[in-house]
Amino acid sequence: MKTPILDTRLDQRLREAEERFAELDRSLASPEVLSSVERMRELGQERAQLQPLVETGQSLRAALVEQEGAEALLAEAEDPEMRSLAEEELSSLQVRIDSLLEETRRLLIPKDPMEDRAAVVEIRAGTGGDEAGLFAADLMRMYQRLAERQKWSVEVLSVSEGIPGSIKEVIFVVRGPGAYGRLRYESGVHRVQRVPETESQGRIHTSAATVAVLPEAEEVDLNIEPSDLRVDVFRSSGPGGQSVNTTDSAVRITHVPTGLVVSCQDEKSQHKNKAKAMKVLRSRLLDRMLAEQEADRARERRTQVGTGDRSAKIRTYNFPQNRVTDHRIGLTLYRLAEVLQGDLDELVSALRVAIEEERLEADPA
Repeated sequence: MKTPILDTRLDQRLREAEERFAELDRSLASPEVLSSVERMRELGQERAQLQPLVETGQSLRAALVEQEGAEALLAEAEDPEMRSLAEEELSSLQVRIDSLLEETRRLLIPKDPMEDRAAVVEIRAGTGGDEAGLFAADLMRMYQRLAERQKWSVEVLSVSEGIPGSIKEVIFVVRGPGAYGRLRYESGVHRVQRVPETESQGRIHTSAATVAVLPEAEEVDLNIEPSDLRVDVFRSSGPGGQSVNTTDSAVRITHVPTGLVVSCQDEKSQHKNKAKAMKVLRSRLLDRMLAEQEADRARERRTQVGTGDRSAKIRTYNFPQNRVTDHRIGLTLYRLAEVLQGDLDELVSALRVAIEEERLEADPA
């Protein structure tokens, strides 16, 4: 068995990380940095981000040295028992080295700066009439349960209801560590297959709802000129178009350069409705800007909303078979009830691995 030598590019990137890590240690001990709380925090954060990569790289190098020694022992050993022990050690080391190589490559992928942003989630009923609205409400509850499991907070910005228990459209913000990083993979068309309560002959119906997940925009992310906005106010309306407010408190904001339109009428205060609408508009504009800047981000954005048609699906929830299938990675789980209660860990983990593998292929270490 030949000892693998680190790929030149991977070795170089590891050495650069190790040199920067050592440089940071020296800087953090210098009087200039010790006298500046802000500088210490900045360099400390960079060191903390580099530490897992440096430690994994050191473990990888040590394992390669051990493997070289085990190979030399195998080549020299004449005793069958000694040879058997050397072969076992080599086999174990190879598994460890493969794992460390994979972890090293993963850690070399730059972290998405939006990972820990709050997530603005938009759910809309698609094909399927009232049943699609009921499914949209199921999806919202699923994400609320997920937020509870992760100890995240949820703030509803806007909701348009249909028949009792159903949702035509809802926009809410999920805040907490890693919220956008985990929820971003939920973007796309979700399809449900089940027998509606109103179906007397027990036939299975297929309905769809769309989900779009955007990073919450901050004031510093982009500048919106007031002259680019058209703000219209109107009276809030309830089910069937009935007026639920005697004042013009509902707000519709149009971003003229892009044509993006956001409406909000949940609050009785026009000021609060405008603030919520601006929050959504800002996130949509940030997402649009990122999509234009990054090719891979653009591919994600094109598949986020689609048309709501059943064929443009990323995931299917099949009630008769107790099945959830994610079509992007071909993963099927037979635990529908748990998934709808917010247990998305297995799905999210599998999607993360698939995305990381794609990124590694696009930018191999």
